[in-house]
Amino acid sequence: MRKSFQIAGAYIGLIVGAGFASGQEVLQFFTSFGWYSILGTIVAMFLFAFLGMQVMQIGSKLQTTSHKEVVYKICGKYLGAGVDILVTFFLFGVAVVMIAGSGAIFEQQFGISPLIGNILLTLLVIITLCFNVKNVISIISMITPFLLILIFIIVGYSIVTSNSSLEELNAIASDQPSAAPNWLVGGILYVSYNIAAGISMLTVIGGTVKDRKVASRGGIIGGIGLGLLLLLINLALLMNADHILGADMPMLMLATEISPIVGILMAIALLGMVFNTTVGMLYAFTARLVEPETRKFKWSVIVIGFLAFGASFVGFMTLVGTVYPITGYLGLALIIAIFVSWITMRKEQRAK
Repeated sequence: MRKSFQIAGAYIGLIVGAGFASGQEVLQFFTSFGWYSILGTIVAMFLFAFLGMQVMQIGSKLQTTSHKEVVYKICGKYLGAGVDILVTFFLFGVAVVMIAGSGAIFEQQFGISPLIGNILLTLLVIITLCFNVKNVISIISMITPFLLILIFIIVGYSIVTSNSSLEELNAIASDQPSAAPNWLVGGILYVSYNIAAGISMLTVIGGTVKDRKVASRGGIIGGIGLGLLLLLINLALLMNADHILGADMPMLMLATEISPIVGILMAIALLGMVFNTTVGMLYAFTARLVEPETRKFKWSVIVIGFLAFGASFVGFMTLVGTVYPITGYLGLALIIAIFVSWITMRKEQRAK
């Protein structure tokens, strides 16, 4: 069971990037639909748990070191080839977005040039990827409890100090810009983007475990954890809808309102989540091109890391607006393929 919880922590740490923990993505995909957003988080929880279980299970079964085997298993020979190329491209793209996001956090919270944040994150990721994947999973798992504690503090404070009526908060939240037409589509699209971005590292995490039950249990626990995080962040934003208008990182703003110290701790947690996601994306991208745990892999990590650093100068908001929507559409295709794969595997098991 301990291994399952470690896998779950890695799953949560991988998916919780800058937008998730900062509240910006949650605001656009969930909170903007008012109290119906709670239903959206429940839909997302189910999808995260089911998809995490299935992807981890396939990764464990194939003992994979990159997403290629799993994508071909799920999508078939011809569609798999196209999805493989797109997933590989978006791994690099999301890593670039995360590096740019670290610079945005440094600038907003500390008033430091974003260039410093970009450089520090790039160097930390390159150094981390000199270790093997099991060490990477351990590092990713460590930061998740810290973030959970901070989110609980922010949610509790938000509920206690909120002065507006529930009707007023619902109306204000519903006026926020939305990334989807309704709460149901918002929940599905949010998961589809994250699965498309995270499927490669999820298969690698699953491939480190030989027991498929342990791997699938870790996926389920991690998915439920992600859903609970979404629900808590969404509640905090709903209860403070009247004064988070226009905030790039609303959770960071709420943390700073509690105390400057809590704000700094939240900024550190956000940077940790950005680090987690960047490590996962760049590891999976490099592992798709070069065999892991070799000298060539380490040199490739250095080159690719600095290429991502260079690309991050396009700007955080521009990158988010370009990379994320396209990744979401790819994710929808992957979700359908994973469901079909699950049905096929169930039929094969019954036939035995």
